[in-house]
Amino acid sequence: MSLWDKGISVNEWIAQFTVGRDREMDLYLAEFDVLGTIAHITMLETIGLIGIDELPILKKELSAIYNQIKDGRFFIEDGVEDVHSQVELMLTRSLGDMGKKVHSGRSRNDQVLVDSKLFIRCELQKTVESVKILFDALIAQSERYKDVLLPGYTHLQVAMPSSFGLWFGAYAESLTDDMLLLQTAYKIANQNPLGSAAGYGSSFPLNRTLTTQLLGFENLSYNVVYAQMGRGKTEKIAAFAMSSVAATLSRMAMDICLYMSQNFAFICLPDEYTTGSSIMPHKKNPDVFELIRAKCNKIQALPTDITLMLANLPSGYFRDLQILKEIIFPAFTALRDCLDIAAFMMDKLIINRNILEDDRYKYLFSVDVVNQLVIEGTPFRDAYKIVGKDINEGNFKPDVNVKHTHEGSIGNLCNVEIALKMNKTLQSFEFDKTNKAINTLLKN
Repeated sequence: MSLWDKGISVNEWIAQFTVGRDREMDLYLAEFDVLGTIAHITMLETIGLIGIDELPILKKELSAIYNQIKDGRFFIEDGVEDVHSQVELMLTRSLGDMGKKVHSGRSRNDQVLVDSKLFIRCELQKTVESVKILFDALIAQSERYKDVLLPGYTHLQVAMPSSFGLWFGAYAESLTDDMLLLQTAYKIANQNPLGSAAGYGSSFPLNRTLTTQLLGFENLSYNVVYAQMGRGKTEKIAAFAMSSVAATLSRMAMDICLYMSQNFAFICLPDEYTTGSSIMPHKKNPDVFELIRAKCNKIQALPTDITLMLANLPSGYFRDLQILKEIIFPAFTALRDCLDIAAFMMDKLIINRNILEDDRYKYLFSVDVVNQLVIEGTPFRDAYKIVGKDINEGNFKPDVNVKHTHEGSIGNLCNVEIALKMNKTLQSFEFDKTNKAINTLLKN
């Protein structure tokens, strides 16, 4: 069964190829298809395309379908093309001709658009919540270990003193920038395309402002052609935001894998959070972080995948866009899995508090010694040469008392300020407004 069925049988191979993984991917959209339909029929009643007596009956049936979806009892039947067809089929089975009215003034094009925007909006909110949990864990560890020094590297060569406070805090602040990209993606997704129909509007006097309010969208995608052009663009922007979070996670995971190596031995994990080898009984492998690294590197490829899929497409709808679902929908879950397990693992890390006792790290303090000579009156370039000569002649004696006090340094992490940046961005999402609108839509 398909919404475009005109009584002509389509070749089975063609049907299977064109449907592809839609029936599988559309399960992600099911609850949002129902929400979009409730908003749409509420609007249709105000313009006289659905009777005032029909609306509560349709809403009741749609609410029952919504509950089936939330309970895990909803499925797309064999022979049914997509979630839109399945929901309409269930309505017509229960309500007859009344169920056939719900498609007036819309197309599958704007149905999948609004479903996808509602889904992406919801998934971005969940992602934001997971990012915040990891952020809090990183800030807590930064404060806990702020006085524990470790080597800083440039070119993988011992460079200058760092600290675990700086290291944990660096990834926390990286997430604040990632959150800004998530905010942008959320704002793009939070615009209503419903009513654009096949991409050229409708001769029905649709009230698109009303559906915007009912679905809790912040704004309306006004131009109906652009509303359709937004498909793919919304996914691409969301993918960029996800890839930024993934880049932060992947880099942090690489650090942890490196630092757990016996050649570094900066950190370790309790045995129960590592895996072993089938032939080497001493092995304790950081497989969680290796998998985070791989999964997140895969997510970083999403924007490129989507960019190439959209390449050379003119305005209007094309079936190419169907494949967007299978690229981006599962990626949200994959990213949150990585965020959640990374947050879980943060306080399991065991920190080596005596790293710098190893003589190999004594040159970490060469810059501090140069700076001390400058404070005492030696020009910087002369001080640099003096310390360099001492190092070459084996006479260098480090001063291990770190005196870094400026903003964002070892002695002044500015974690409070970093947390303020994060909270300011979080507040601007205004999730409560959207959630309240959806709850109201389901209750009325």
